[in-house]
Amino acid sequence: MQRRNFLTRVSTAIAGLVGTAATTRALTAQAQSEVKTAAPAVAPVAEAEIDVTPVKADKIVKLTLSDDEWKKRLSPAAYRVLRKEGTEPSGSSPLNGEKRKGTFVCAGCNLPVFTSEMKYESGTGWPSFFDTIPAAFNTSTDYKLIYPRTEYHCARCGGHHGHVFNDGPKPTGKRWCNNGVSLKFVPAKV
Repeated sequence: MQRRNFLTRVSTAIAGLVGTAATTRALTAQAQSEVKTAAPAVAPVAEAEIDVTPVKADKIVKLTLSDDEWKKRLSPAAYRVLRKEGTEPSGSSPLNGEKRKGTFVCAGCNLPVFTSEMKYESGTGWPSFFDTIPAAFNTSTDYKLIYPRTEYHCARCGGHHGHVFNDGPKPTGKRWCNNGVSLKFVPAKV
């Protein structure tokens, strides 16, 4: 009798899990459908329409969106890095090989953050820059790897871009080690 009660409870639990899995699949499909049909929180801007004029610190208007709005606006990889302070795998960014003249803007809000003249090959596998456009970033100390590191976030949207190190080239001696998914490249107009 005890064995039958046990088996009944186990089969009920399994049926509940199967039902939960089916419900989860249905809800996930519905959510994906809603994301595909939902209007973006902010209309996407074509590269040619992005204003790459540097913005002075006192002219930067903060961009604040809900978590759901950020998820609609960003790719999953960009969301994980910009909003959750993740790190993309080394060597994964197509921007590592970007050599054209132009401006790198924040992928979250299009704020100009670097020029192509500031980029250099650091050998780290992440896009690296020896300087930034003034007022583009705010910095803070991060202890996630136990020792202190200086992390930097977009001054407009607060998106996480990477960490700055003191092992870069002249004239600054800095290496702004940036996640590629945190950036968009806007080629210079010819």
